[in-house]
Amino acid sequence: MNIEQKIKKAIRDVADFPKEGVVFKDITPLLSDPVLSNDIAEALMERIKPLNLDAIVAIESRGFLYGFLLANKLNIPFIPVRKKGKLPGDTLEYTYDLEYGSATVEIHTKDIEPGWNVLIHDDLLATGGTAQAAAELLKMQGAHVAGFAFVVELTFLNGVKKIKPYCDNIVSLATY
Repeated sequence: MNIEQKIKKAIRDVADFPKEGVVFKDITPLLSDPVLSNDIAEALMERIKPLNLDAIVAIESRGFLYGFLLANKLNIPFIPVRKKGKLPGDTLEYTYDLEYGSATVEIHTKDIEPGWNVLIHDDLLATGGTAQAAAELLKMQGAHVAGFAFVVELTFLNGVKKIKPYCDNIVSLATY
């Protein structure tokens, strides 16, 4: 069984969450399986290692889970992108539109060096808005988006369309 088949076998569908009509792809079962989690980390590592990364930026909160693990394995900095008001100290922020309303994410101002090659990681790519916001935060600091990595991608929501202008290196281990 390949990594996509393993992920799809373990993912739990939760109907009508967070609202009616949505089928939520719950990654919790992946996290409770250490062998599968290691397989996921190794599959991501295999695909991102050629990118010559200086850091990994991961998106709150589920992106932190594999993002930190990957940064640690590559011996490079892990940098969180969080919702507004969650990071202490000086931050840069970026506001983006949601289906209904908007959201703002932040990153520390001193964590990224100009010219760095940075991977943006999250657990799931849906509409691409949050990953695009993270890419904008990197641009604001003079960094280069070297790639995007996701465990799961919901292709029917066309999130790739929003992030492809930043980089063609887009890894998704399982697609729906």
